[in-house]
Amino acid sequence: MKRLIDLLFNRRGDEFAETAIAMPVIVLISIALMNLTMAGFASVNANNAANYAARVGSVTQQGAGGAAYSAAMQSVSNAPIGEYSVSVSGGGFPGAQIAVQVDWSVPNYISGLLAFFGGGLGGDFRGTSTSVFRQEGW
Repeated sequence: MKRLIDLLFNRRGDEFAETAIAMPVIVLISIALMNLTMAGFASVNANNAANYAARVGSVTQQGAGGAAYSAAMQSVSNAPIGEYSVSVSGGGFPGAQIAVQVDWSVPNYISGLLAFFGGGLGGDFRGTSTSVFRQEGW
């Protein structure tokens, strides 16, 4: 009887059981935070590139669309995270609006882990940043 009571109140091995339950949750949350941080970083890069390119296009007198496209591509080429595509429309004469759209995508590492647990989001994180400036003329 004493052995049974000792076995019931023995606390050895509790740390291992608690770690086995808590560790997957901590790892999943850590990976989710890193993945969402990468998406936020790519979004800020795309927004900065769109604003910079629209500004360059608005002050360029000849070939505003080409200058804006080159500026956006140069800006996102320095970004270490994400894939970007740039489109430019408008411009050409003073007073016209020049619009720069930068689309971004970041791989979704969470979906593979959630699929293991029976869920999943599928696909990459994607977004669009757009900036519109009025072309200056003098």
